[in-house]
Amino acid sequence: MNLAEKIISFNTSLKFTGKLPENIRIMNPFLENPNALEVSSNFYRKFYNDNNARTLILGINPGRLGAGVTGIPFTDTKRLIEICKLKLPNVSTHEPSSVFVYEVIEAYGGVTSFYNNFYINSVCPLGFVIENKNGSRKNYNYYDSKDLQNKMKPFIIETIQKQISFGIKTEVCFCLGSGKNYKFLNELNKEMGFFEKIVPLDHPRYVMQYKAKHKEEYLDKFLKALKKNRQENKNK
Repeated sequence: MNLAEKIISFNTSLKFTGKLPENIRIMNPFLENPNALEVSSNFYRKFYNDNNARTLILGINPGRLGAGVTGIPFTDTKRLIEICKLKLPNVSTHEPSSVFVYEVIEAYGGVTSFYNNFYINSVCPLGFVIENKNGSRKNYNYYDSKDLQNKMKPFIIETIQKQISFGIKTEVCFCLGSGKNYKFLNELNKEMGFFEKIVPLDHPRYVMQYKAKHKEEYLDKFLKALKKNRQENKNK
């Protein structure tokens, strides 16, 4: 199988059967959204239809309006249609994180160039929602409670190992989220030895929500880190 088919097989088999803390529910777009597996498979066959090695970029876990709908990390329906030129019928989502990531991608050289060098997923490739007393739901992160983090740790280890087995480069992994996400992943990497180093970058949601006035500075920071990685790969 080429890389695209390995990723699709990975997504198809994603399942967590353990017990979760009270009021926390798994969000698995590939089981819950009938279009997510199809459209994400089209995405990977378009941009990963080869056996070239990529550098891994890991976010936190899927959100409801991005990968929770499209099955593609940091890709809402607007970016999917307008930039990736792929269709997702009868659904429309807008996620600020996706806006920033695709600005990075455009500045890097466009989707073909970017996805030829990088593969994006999440530390935990399944998402979570928490149900409030009134029945409403909102996004939840794997590290938002120690109990959830501990319960998900074996699953996280297993899924990172599986993705590395695709032929992912292990010199460096970029971590989106320079706080709790980086702390967890960096400690896990010291324990498991997945990568030679973890490089933290601020999470796109943080940039868009709290640092929008300084967005260009963060774009520049991302580009310098990603292009440095590309140059180092060329020099090998």
